Amino acid sequence: MTLRSIILHPDPRLKKICEPVARITPEIETLAADMLATMYDAPGVGLAAPQVGVLSRLYVMDCEKDPEAPRNPIVMVNPEVTWTSEALNTYEEGCLSIPEQYADVTRPAEVRVRWLGLDGKTHEREFEGLWATCAQHEIDHLDGRLFIDHLGPIKRQMITRKMVKLKRERGRA
Repeated sequence: MTLRSIILHPDPRLKKICEPVARITPEIETLAADMLATMYDAPGVGLAAPQVGVLSRLYVMDCEKDPEAPRNPIVMVNPEVTWTSEALNTYEEGCLSIPEQYADVTRPAEVRVRWLGLDGKTHEREFEGLWATCAQHEIDHLDGRLFIDHLGPIKRQMITRKMVKLKRERGRA
């Protein structure tokens, strides 16, 4: 497993709609393993392929917050939301591509997601709480959306300006 560099906003790759993965290959399996290692190292609870510069519909997540509990990673290839609850949940979201910036985002409280697993089989599961928020956040990445796109224009511009400054300071502009 290799730790991959996480792309920081603003970057045009984060605004692209990702291509479906045609089939599970050794390269896709390696990408997923690298992304999990990168996510855990960051640390984060989710990471989408475009955040590491790969414009494919794949993301990883593990929202297990109890440090005593075993890790519970999920790799989703070509995920799609098949149902959302009418009930909403507001969660303070952050993003590994927008470090140290957080904002309240309201999304459906529960979702059902269908995806292709690394085992080549179709899976479907309902998620709630942080898991539901994370699934929707990562699918947004695959559709070229960031959590700040759910905010008002002034707040979004303020965060983007902070990120431009951060990238300049880190020499990654």
